[in-house]
Amino acid sequence: MLYLGNSSLMPTSSYMAIHDRARKARATKYHNSSIFKEVKTALNNKEATWNNEESRILQKFAIEGKLNGLELDDNKQQAMINWLNKLNKERAAFRQKTDISTKQFKHVIRDNMVTRDFPEELLRYTAVDPNQPLHGPWTITLQPHIYMGAMEYCSDRDLRWNMWQALVGRGSGYGDRELATSLNLEEIRYIRRDMAKMLGYETYADMSMETKMAGSVDAVRQMLAALLERAKPAQEEELNQLYEFAVQRGFRGAEMELWDVPYWRRKQASTLFSYSEDKFKPFFPLKTVLDGLFQLAEKLFNIRIVQRTNVSTWHKDVKFYDIFENHSSAPVAGFYLDPYARSQQKIRLQHQGWMVGIQNMSRITNRKPLAALIFNFNPPVLDKPCCLTLKEIKVLFQKFGHSMQHLLTRTNYSEVAGLSNIEWDAVEVSGNVFSHWLLDRDVIRSISSHVDSEDHLPDAMFDTLLHAHRHLSGADLCRELYLSDLDLELHTSKDFWLDVVKRLWPHYRRFKLHKIDSHPCSFTQIFCEEWGAAYYSHLWARMVAADVYSAFHEVREDELQVLDVAKRYRDTFLSVGGSMHPSQVFREFRGRDPSPKALLKSLGLKKIKKEES
Repeated sequence: MLYLGNSSLMPTSSYMAIHDRARKARATKYHNSSIFKEVKTALNNKEATWNNEESRILQKFAIEGKLNGLELDDNKQQAMINWLNKLNKERAAFRQKTDISTKQFKHVIRDNMVTRDFPEELLRYTAVDPNQPLHGPWTITLQPHIYMGAMEYCSDRDLRWNMWQALVGRGSGYGDRELATSLNLEEIRYIRRDMAKMLGYETYADMSMETKMAGSVDAVRQMLAALLERAKPAQEEELNQLYEFAVQRGFRGAEMELWDVPYWRRKQASTLFSYSEDKFKPFFPLKTVLDGLFQLAEKLFNIRIVQRTNVSTWHKDVKFYDIFENHSSAPVAGFYLDPYARSQQKIRLQHQGWMVGIQNMSRITNRKPLAALIFNFNPPVLDKPCCLTLKEIKVLFQKFGHSMQHLLTRTNYSEVAGLSNIEWDAVEVSGNVFSHWLLDRDVIRSISSHVDSEDHLPDAMFDTLLHAHRHLSGADLCRELYLSDLDLELHTSKDFWLDVVKRLWPHYRRFKLHKIDSHPCSFTQIFCEEWGAAYYSHLWARMVAADVYSAFHEVREDELQVLDVAKRYRDTFLSVGGSMHPSQVFREFRGRDPSPKALLKSLGLKKIKKEES
C-alpha cells in the first residue's frame, strides 16, 4: 500500500525485493511437510465432520502441498526445489530485460503539428515542463498511459509505427541482443513442463487447472470457441468498415495495420457517435460519482458507508470510510480512498487503480476487514473539481466492486475470507459485475451532474455511451481470445514459441504478422507473474460477471426483485469468500453453470445468419 500510495518513499527496486520475500514467506506454510502430513491425515479421517470453511482450508493446503512436491520422494523433492530456483532466476531475467527494453525507448516530438490533437492530460505527461503542456518538446515513451494516448491521438503514421514496433519488438533480439528473452521464455516453458510431468500432469496447463474455476483445459477451450464464433465475423465487418472510414478521410495504406487501429477507431467513434472523452468528462465530478456509487452499494447490500474524519492517513487527500450494516451501530469493515495522482509519488500503470486488501476478516481473532482503494485521478485545480473520464469511472467501479468481496465477507477464518482462496479465474468476477452497472441508465443518471449546469447526462449521450461500449467489440474480443489461447498453447505444446504464434495468429487476427512482432518475448503477465496458463482468467471472469449481472438486468423493471437478486448475490459471491468453490457459488446464485451468452449480448455480438444456398 505504501508503494502504491507513495512510491517516492519506497522505490520499485526496494518494493519488488520486499514483495518477493513477503510472497515467499506467505507460501512457506504450503511447503511444510509436517503441516501437509497432518492435513492429509485430517482429510482421510472418515469420522471427522468438517464444515465448508474447514474443508476448503484443508483442501487448499493439500493441493498446494501436492503442487509444491510434498508427495514426492526426497530426491524428486530436491529436484523440484532446484527447478523452482532456476525458474525464479529465469523469470527475474525475463522481467529485467523487458523493463530495460521498455525504458530505453524515447521519441522526442518537436513539431507541435504532430501533437495538435493531443488532449491536455497527455501533453502534461509528455511535455518537458508539465506546467507548460503546450510548449514542447514532448517525449513519447512505452509507459502504458502515454503509449495508448499517443497511439490514439497521433496523426503521424510513421511515428505510430515506430511506437508500435518498439513495443512489440521488446525482447526480440533485433536490437540489443543482450536484451533478447527468447531463451528465457523457452527455459521457463521447459522447466514448467518438466515440473508438471514430475507431479503427474500431462502439461503445465493441466496442472494450472487444479486451482481454477474452469477445472480443465477443455472447458476453457470451449469458452474460447463459443466466443470466437461470434467475435470473428464481427471483427471482419468492423475492420472493413474502419478501413473504408479511414480511406474516405485520406488514409493511403493498402491495408489497415495494427498501428493504425487506435487512431482511426477514435476518429470513427467521434464521427459516428459524436463520442469523445472531453464531452462526457464534465458530467462526472468525482464527488457525484462517489455519492452515486456508494448509494448503489447501500441500496443493493443493505449497508451504510460513512466517512470517518479522525483517522490518521498517509496524505491529506486520503479519506477513510466505515461500512455499517443497516441494523448495526458498529462498523463491520472499513476502507481508505486515495483518489488523486501525486507527481513523483504514485506509480502510473495502464489501469491506474488498485484495491489493496490490508486485513482479512477473522471471527476467530475478532478482526474486521480493511482495504485501500488507490487511484491516479487528476486532482482539483483551483475552483475546478476533479472530473472523471468514462475509462476512469469504469476503473473506480471495478476496484470498488472488487473491494466489496473483501469487505462484506462473513467467514470465520481469515484463510478463506474475502478474496483469499478464491480460484484465480474467479477473483475478478465481482469487480466486473460492478462495471456492468455503468450500462444502466438510472445508475449513470445517479453518478452524473454537470460541473456548470448540474444537469444529469442526457439520454442521447447515454445512448452514445452504449455505442462506444460496443465499438469494435469483436476485434477487441478476438485479441483477448488470441492471447488466452496463445498462453494455453505455450503451456501445452512443445513447439517453439514463434511456431505457436504463426499457427494461432490467422485463426484469431485479421492483421499481417510482421517479422519484428515478437510480443510473446515481453509477455510478462504469463512469464513473470502468476498468469502462466491462466491468462484466459480475465475473459472467464468477464463471462461469469456478465451472466451474474444479467440476473439483475432480467428483473430490472421490478425494484423488489432487483433487491432479492442483490441479497442472493451478497449471500453468495460477497459472503462466502473462498470457503466454497466458485462453480458451486455460481450455481447457488444462478441455479446453473455460467454461459457466454450474456457477455456476447453485452458486447452486441449477434449470431451471423448463414445465407441460404
